[in-house]
Amino acid sequence: MTDNDGFRQGPGGFGPGPDTELTLQQLVLESTDIKAFLTELAVLASSRLSVPGNTIHSGVTVLRHKRPEAVAASDAAASALDELQNGFGEGPCLTALRNGHTILVPDLAAETRWEPYIRTAMHHGVSSILAVPLDLAGEAEAVLNLYSGCSNGFSAEDTATAESFAGQAASSLRLILRITQLSEARNDMSVAMQSRTVIDMAVGAIMAENRCNRDTAFGILTRASNTRNVKLREVAATVITSISGEEKITAHFDD
Repeated sequence: MTDNDGFRQGPGGFGPGPDTELTLQQLVLESTDIKAFLTELAVLASSRLSVPGNTIHSGVTVLRHKRPEAVAASDAAASALDELQNGFGEGPCLTALRNGHTILVPDLAAETRWEPYIRTAMHHGVSSILAVPLDLAGEAEAVLNLYSGCSNGFSAEDTATAESFAGQAASSLRLILRITQLSEARNDMSVAMQSRTVIDMAVGAIMAENRCNRDTAFGILTRASNTRNVKLREVAATVITSISGEEKITAHFDD
């Protein structure tokens, strides 16, 4: 890890305020998915906290199925550092994630916790780490990981402003999570309706072909599905294709 000059803002460069909130709202509107939002979030945190001589590398780790996963980073260095900590299964960022409290390690050389990870992180040029959990109100668990190549790379003001930024970011992330969940639920409903329509069409075709009632026709379709070990919708689509000659069965719904 090396330090670079040329960053526009100094310590505390992103604190609570309308500009930060507006930027985060814009990220919500422009991001194509959660990963894209978190990547832009990591880049924003890195660029606004870095100062000449002290480049901050930022990553975001999310807890999924009780396992931490590095999902976004400001750069390759941050991504590698997050993956490194996840590989050890311990470290300040993972502790902050699990406990829900900010953790600052001002000087890795003086740190006695997480010794195997700390030694390796120092070997990669890290001298101080700030980990700030994102309060997602039960929607998920995530932590903002900030790495510096300088000892005492984060001041008390940096910590306070990073926490304020994380609080605003968490609100935006909760919103995008809910939007994603609603979108997924809508897609699931659309697929379910598509399947139901194809099955109903096949049942109608079987009724006409065999001069039977609906229950009998559905039973024929179900037995074919069980015998062939094929999903009911796929069997239904095969029935429709054999009658209509259409290769792709599509149902249309109004938005």
